[in-house]
Amino acid sequence: MEAVTLGSRPQMPNTYTADGDLALVLASRNGDTAAFSELVKRYDRMLLRIAIRVTQDMEDAEEAVQEAFFKAYQRLDQYREHASFSTWLVRIVLNESFMKLRKRKATEKFVNYEIEHDGEALLLDVTDWRPSPETLYRSSEFREILINSLQKLSPALKAVFVLRDMEEYSLAETAELLNLTSTNVRTRLSRARLKLREELSRYFKKPE
Repeated sequence: MEAVTLGSRPQMPNTYTADGDLALVLASRNGDTAAFSELVKRYDRMLLRIAIRVTQDMEDAEEAVQEAFFKAYQRLDQYREHASFSTWLVRIVLNESFMKLRKRKATEKFVNYEIEHDGEALLLDVTDWRPSPETLYRSSEFREILINSLQKLSPALKAVFVLRDMEEYSLAETAELLNLTSTNVRTRLSRARLKLREELSRYFKKPE
């Protein structure tokens, strides 16, 4: 699998439409392996980028993507045609990525995003704090610092932060991907940013 640049989420070309995906899915269901190969080519880079950001490990990320495509192919009959195919794929790769984390940290609680719902109160918004983790991530000088800090987030908070601040999915898209309400997404994003601020502040303290 070719190298992936960890930049902003690219805009899908016009040819990558939902209708185009659906035609390929229907062909794949009928045994057209070339059609499914086209779906893989359309989305493998995007899925790998997300998996890398969640697992922080290239080997785990590549395995998560491979397993996600394998499961997607096996479960094509479960895909509902009114839904976005890319959203369906991202959900699968997120679950596979967190399975990798669970195996790596057996004592850490695994969050099943397919069934999780909660009613947490919205926390104080902390979007304007500096330095922002999303800004630091684009700077190679601080990338390693942020990666180390991200590993200290819980899976639930990391998923929201990766999708919203790194992959730049909208609030509605993130809520749909994680099967959460918009309020829950805001809550978790605020918590993630706050925890990252606390962790990163150690690196930016003024000398006494």
